[in-house]
Amino acid sequence: MTEFFVKVVRKTREALDIAGFELAALDGKPLPPFSAGAHIDVHVCDGLVRQYSLCNDPRETHRYLIGVLRDPHTRGGSGAMHEGVHEGDVLRISAPRNHFPLVPARRSLLFAGGIGVTPILCMAERLAHAGADFAMHYCTREPARTAFHERILASSFADRVGFHFDTGAPSQKLDLAALLAAPDPETHLYVCGPGGFIGHVVDTAKGLGWGGAQIHLEYFAAKAQDRSADAAFDVTVASSGRTFTVPADRTVVAVLAENGVEVPTSCGEGVCGTCITRVLDGVPAHRDVYFTEEEKARNDQFTPCCSRSQSKCLVLDL
Repeated sequence: MTEFFVKVVRKTREALDIAGFELAALDGKPLPPFSAGAHIDVHVCDGLVRQYSLCNDPRETHRYLIGVLRDPHTRGGSGAMHEGVHEGDVLRISAPRNHFPLVPARRSLLFAGGIGVTPILCMAERLAHAGADFAMHYCTREPARTAFHERILASSFADRVGFHFDTGAPSQKLDLAALLAAPDPETHLYVCGPGGFIGHVVDTAKGLGWGGAQIHLEYFAAKAQDRSADAAFDVTVASSGRTFTVPADRTVVAVLAENGVEVPTSCGEGVCGTCITRVLDGVPAHRDVYFTEEEKARNDQFTPCCSRSQSKCLVLDL
C-alpha cells in the first residue's frame, strides 16, 4: 500500500466534539486523486492507525479534508487526533482507497447519521457537479453536533439536503417510510453512520421492497459481539503447514503474530478490510461489517482481526 507524508495545514472545530483536518502534500504538489466515498489510513501515533473518510470535493487535488469525532469510548485514535495533532504537524497517511463507491444510477438517495456525513458529503459534491438527480438526508442529535452545517447551507446543493435533529420538532424528523414508500429499481441508497442508524435505514428499505443490490453502506465501527460462547479452534498456514491454536480469548491475528506470521491490520474491528485473508478450507465465523452477506456466504475469505471459525480448523492462504 502506498504511503506518504502530509502536513496539517488547518485544524478547525466543525461541531461539538468534531474536528476538521485539512491535509496537504509537503512539497505543495497535487495529492493522489480520489473518488467519492474514499478513505485514507492515518498513522495517528506509533502503532495506531485509523481510517477517515475524505469529505472534500473529489475535484480538489491540493488537499484532503477529514472530519474526526471525539469518541467517548475511544481506543486512542480520536483522542490523539483531537488532543495531539495540531496545525503544522506532519502525518503519515495511505493513498485513498474506496470500498463505498457511487454507482451509476438515475437517482441517488444519501442518508448520513452523525459523523457518517463525511463520505456522504463527498458524494453530494460529486453528484452535484455531475448534474445528477439526488437528495441527501442528514440526521444528528442537535444543530450544535452537526458537522459542516454552514458549508452545506452555502453549497450549490443546499436545497437538496434535509436536516433532521433529535431535539427538533416532530415535523422535521426523518420519515423513512414516506421517503422509501415507492421502491424504484433505478434509484440507489447510500447510508453511513452509527450501526443503529444504518440498521434502521437498511431494514426499513428492505421491508418496503428495496433490493439489496440498491443499498450501499459503510460502518465506522463494528457491532458489539456476544463472545460468551467463543471456543478455541486451529488455524493452519498453507505455505508452511504449521498449525496454531487460537484460544477463546485471543484473535487469529494475535496468535499468528506471536508465531512469526504477520498479517497487516489497521482498525482491528473488521471495518476497514486491511487484514482480509483467503480461506482455503474450513468455515469462518464472520464478525466483520466489511463483507456483504453474499461475500460472507462464499466463506472463501475472512477478517482475522475479529472473525473466528465455525469449523475445528481454518486453512489460510498465508
